Amino acid sequence: MTVYTVGTFDLLHVGHLVLLEHCRTLGDTFVVGVASDKVVNSYKPNVPVIPLNQRMEMIKALKCVDDVRAYNELEYVSACKELDVDIFVIGEDWGNKPHNIAVEEYLKSKGKQIVQVTYNAQTSSTKIKQNVIAQFDKG
Repeated sequence: MTVYTVGTFDLLHVGHLVLLEHCRTLGDTFVVGVASDKVVNSYKPNVPVIPLNQRMEMIKALKCVDDVRAYNELEYVSACKELDVDIFVIGEDWGNKPHNIAVEEYLKSKGKQIVQVTYNAQTSSTKIKQNVIAQFDKG
């Protein structure tokens, strides 16, 4: 069974590790899609702090990950088809945007699963960035 998840993975932290290690337990092959700066900038005001190639290299170095691929468009169906995904893991903030609905419909039509996970409350890239700014402002 092939498991696939996607994300920005900027400022890699323990919440990312918990998610990725959980995904590993769901199947035999685990692939991670990493959003390009263009994709991230389409839904967030700022591009990631860490360049795409470095974010991919960090994710690929984790023993729980079998493969890493960039995605340059905000759509998931093509990767799910190409990888023959059995389980697509999403976060709790998934929402009902057209690109999300499209992959849900595709996977459902193929009898595949979507597994939704809650985020690790310990940290987030946004919290890390806020802490860095706060420390910098303190001088």
